[in-house]
Amino acid sequence: MHCPRCNHSEDKVIDSRAAKDGKSIRRRRQCQMCGHRFSTLEEILPTEIFVIKRDGSREDLQKQKIRDGIVKACYKLEVREEQIDELMARIHTKLENLGSSEIKSSDLGEIVMSELERFDYVAYVRFASIYRQFRDIDQFIKEIRQLSTKKK
Repeated sequence: MHCPRCNHSEDKVIDSRAAKDGKSIRRRRQCQMCGHRFSTLEEILPTEIFVIKRDGSREDLQKQKIRDGIVKACYKLEVREEQIDELMARIHTKLENLGSSEIKSSDLGEIVMSELERFDYVAYVRFASIYRQFRDIDQFIKEIRQLSTKKK
């Protein structure tokens, strides 16, 4: 760490504290050369996850695309932003726990659908209809019947 005042590279840590709900550490430092005190914030960098698309192409995981799909699935349902945030956090935790930097888009869709199924059946069916590309009413009925048997 370089001192912001004199650019000297040696400092000592005076104090350390957890910050942001324990997800980062705030350190108070003092330059060994000029004595200037400054603070740093250390965070764990999230794992980069890449999505392998159906056509074999590879792209960065775009959390906003997932969130947009969930928001569309929840349209006109009584769902609060905080609930969607919690849903996104559970999905992100599942992705990080996979221990891989790549995931097939089909596997990603299944993870989202499993969380939506636990969350709200209507949102689940809406998302499934787009994700699985339902072409007729029979596919909707089949999916709803499967949900109904799981619910019992």
